[in-house]
Amino acid sequence: MPQPGTVRPTAVLRSGPPAALLAAALMLGAATAGPSAALPRDADRPVVDTSEGPVRGRAHGSYDTFEGIPYAAPPTGPLRWRLPSPAPRRAGVLDAGAPGSACVQLPPLGPATATGSEDCLFLNVTAPADPGRERPVMVWFHPGGFRDGSGAAYRPEPLVVRGDVVVVTVNYRLGVFGLFGHPELGGAPNFALADQQAALRWVRANAVAFGGDPDRVTVFGVSAGGLGVCAHLVSPASAGLFGRAVAQSGSCSTTMPPHALLPTPGAYEPFVPERRTVAAGAAAARELGCGAGPSTSALDCLRGLDATRLATPGLMERFSLLSYGNGSLPRAPRRALESGRFNRVPVVQGTSRDEMRLFLSQVLPAYPVADERAYRERLVRSFGAAAPSVGEAYPATRYPTAALAWAALLSDASFTCPALRDSRALARHVPTYGYRFSDRDAPVFVPLPQSPEFPFGATHGFELPYLFRVVDLAPAQQALSERMTEYWTRFARTGSPNGTGGPSSGPWWPRVASASSPDPASVLSLAAGPGGIRPVDAGAEHHCALWDSLPPFGGPDDGELADVSAVPEVVAGVPEVLEAPEGR
Repeated sequence: MPQPGTVRPTAVLRSGPPAALLAAALMLGAATAGPSAALPRDADRPVVDTSEGPVRGRAHGSYDTFEGIPYAAPPTGPLRWRLPSPAPRRAGVLDAGAPGSACVQLPPLGPATATGSEDCLFLNVTAPADPGRERPVMVWFHPGGFRDGSGAAYRPEPLVVRGDVVVVTVNYRLGVFGLFGHPELGGAPNFALADQQAALRWVRANAVAFGGDPDRVTVFGVSAGGLGVCAHLVSPASAGLFGRAVAQSGSCSTTMPPHALLPTPGAYEPFVPERRTVAAGAAAARELGCGAGPSTSALDCLRGLDATRLATPGLMERFSLLSYGNGSLPRAPRRALESGRFNRVPVVQGTSRDEMRLFLSQVLPAYPVADERAYRERLVRSFGAAAPSVGEAYPATRYPTAALAWAALLSDASFTCPALRDSRALARHVPTYGYRFSDRDAPVFVPLPQSPEFPFGATHGFELPYLFRVVDLAPAQQALSERMTEYWTRFARTGSPNGTGGPSSGPWWPRVASASSPDPASVLSLAAGPGGIRPVDAGAEHHCALWDSLPPFGGPDDGELADVSAVPEVVAGVPEVLEAPEGR
């Protein structure tokens, strides 16, 4: 018998080029518990006591895993579209030897099936086998555009073993289940973000049991996970739940110019005013036959629908944006940073050098940038009166192809410069460290075609094999991986990625330039090989003065936002090819 809210396999047909494009992009991819020493430890199945009851994990030599731990009550039936409730106390020992169900989502390609369950609020803990020390805890929010993915797909053993930290990976509600809004809800409560906050509360209550320090919790994530980190930085409800933050390829100002990838969509921005989400929710309810009447509740009707009625491409895509102007996000995140209204913790923030190549590679066959004429047409279409200035900064003749020129300017406009702008705002108040992942020989681990004329390079999400267990690396890349692991975990430990000095600590990572530290060469470039790790003036190299001078591409009152069903959105860039094999 399926569990409540479990999606039975059903055909999901996607029609037209926009949906096919989106599918390609989605490939990417209480009281504090006591120490675990209080319970007997089996050599292969360690047991740890938590605030809801004991859990039995698996031993892997130098580290232990505890998977599929519920951190909140199942948001099913009448709890659909409600804020997460605490997980109930269990009578026996929970078998935490395998991951719990992923949240309801659509697979990425072609005619497909909806998978997962609404009963999905699980997390996974990977910890050093010796539980005696209070280590830093790193909480990972997975990518996937707020539409797909799961915490269990990411294997953090390198961080845990080399960095001596505890890593927690988290599931959270996706798409229409996680980011729906409706007048009867009083707005758009950002359930996905609330789930992450519930997981952070669970971590604070239970960190000590796994050898972690509840006062040294770092949130980190890439793409949609990075956007989640931004949201926690500016959400009052996240205050006190974490002490450091790492945002990878997803900042509060992440955006995309209009017509960047296809001829039709407007500008894309992942944070939208709540009123838009609420209006979209009311329209969706009517489309589903759940319009409110004099004696009927639209929300009761919607909660009575089978999950398969809701897990459609249109609804999962329409409700994949975080809403602001409410209790969880009172103001537009980028405006909150600019005004200094954020949770004051040290921050690492960065991007990859060739972010947009991954997305462009999937649309070029249908919408090519074949030559300089096509390039100039794109400039005018996307930037209007500013096209001459953009073209002067990025002449097509400077690049091997016009398509690579287009990718370079989109990467700078959409990722690099917005992240640097946010980092400078943060640096006025807290220690902030910027990076640029620059290894253009990074292994291609995504199951997508790559053209010799348009290589992926250091594109979106390609730093993941350097932090997680994904693929084998060449010796120089393995050395970079070890250095990045040290930087990330040292930051989790002390709030600074730098060591005490000496060659073993690696090149010094400067703080992002601010009024008190004006050196413009303050972003650390991360590449393999001699001299690959070095500070650079990212603002100058990526023409950020130009992009900072232009008005935002999208925003609260800045014209039409994209129909996300037609955009291979920015946060779905990391594939679900990182799943652990059986018998992990």
